Amino acid sequence: MKIAIVGTGYVGLVSGACFAEVGIDVTCVDIDETKIEKLKNGDIPIYEPGLDVLVKRNASEGRLHFTTKLTDCLDDVQAVFCAVGTPPDEDGSADLRYVKEVARTFGQHINHYTIFVTKSTVPVGTSKIVRQVIADELSKRNANVEFEVASNPEFLKEGAAIKDFMSPDRVVIGIESNRARRVMERLYRPFLLNNFRVIFMDIASAEMTKYAANSMLATRISFMNDIANLCELVGADVNMVRKGIGSDARIGTKFLYPGCGYGGSCFPKDVKALMRTGAANGYRMRIIEAVEAVNEQQKSIVFRKIKEELGCLKGKRIAIWGLSFKPETDDMREAPSLVVIESLLREGAEVVAYDPVAIDEGRRRFGDSIKFARDMYEAAVDADAIALLTEWKQFRVPSWKVITRAMRGRLIVDGRNIYDPVELAEEGLTYRCIGK
Repeated sequence: MKIAIVGTGYVGLVSGACFAEVGIDVTCVDIDETKIEKLKNGDIPIYEPGLDVLVKRNASEGRLHFTTKLTDCLDDVQAVFCAVGTPPDEDGSADLRYVKEVARTFGQHINHYTIFVTKSTVPVGTSKIVRQVIADELSKRNANVEFEVASNPEFLKEGAAIKDFMSPDRVVIGIESNRARRVMERLYRPFLLNNFRVIFMDIASAEMTKYAANSMLATRISFMNDIANLCELVGADVNMVRKGIGSDARIGTKFLYPGCGYGGSCFPKDVKALMRTGAANGYRMRIIEAVEAVNEQQKSIVFRKIKEELGCLKGKRIAIWGLSFKPETDDMREAPSLVVIESLLREGAEVVAYDPVAIDEGRRRFGDSIKFARDMYEAAVDADAIALLTEWKQFRVPSWKVITRAMRGRLIVDGRNIYDPVELAEEGLTYRCIGK
């Protein structure tokens, strides 16, 4: 079986490598010539644990190919997956220009029955737009070639994407015919031999499922952050509250951890796009609006706690532990670190940051405006405060005796609630966290 995947970003490259790993012949397509050349040489443009090994192995064994032209492989493939970016427009709606461009190329060159599968996160109704674009191009050619469109949203977690793809808890596919269903079943069967959980549905429902899933998870995060902030005001401990409500089987414990806000490539963008879809259809998504508002406010909570404790920040040295929006990725898109660092710089603070993998991305974003440390302990040298923003495993059990000797001040602001306040108090440190 042969397929093409257009877009070698996070979703496209992970999907391509994992499909190739089970024996499918995959051609990954991207218009970025530099990126394609690097991929051909085994240079992976993103950080995802295990991805470099998967890409190199399948490329060397002839199952994974890279090209800048979709037309190089269209004669042979049974499906084309569109995994290009859908960045938010100024009004928050998803920008579909790249999806449409892939659809145009598809319509201009297909010569046999092929399925156009949308893997990108797109608003409900996009399949109709894609179908019309393809049909228009076929009409211009006077070509009578059968095609279908399908929706196959991704549910990959950055940092665990390969495991999620190889052992998915579900695969959602929106199709319109049994013929398309058979092709998609064959494609995904290797991943689900032990628990074949492909959920087929209509395309509109598949498109909506992606946005609804991410918005529900974002809602749980913002809900707990709202509760945490109230806990601080009334003297409650949000960790106890979380355990209390999480023990209810109807609620569960996942995504009930308070912190300094969510970020990344999915939640912020998808929440905005869902609000825009509602507005375009004359419906106001009031809960989702509140989710976004709470999250935007929460991203500055670490800065506010530092400001409350230290007062004037001019000339103060603040160490940042963690730049990426979550562990096991170098992705800083919409990360709380961006808000915290920018706020500190505006106040005249000196910022020194450390992250296990996101230093290069941090340099790209901040340049020389902040300093970068070689490890967490170097970042702490002469610091008036340390702010933990990303819960990397190596940050979990630092040597507080080393930290206290290195620091100038004594303030630790824990944006992810991973430290023991009693332990820090015994070391003479001032500890601030979320919701206590």
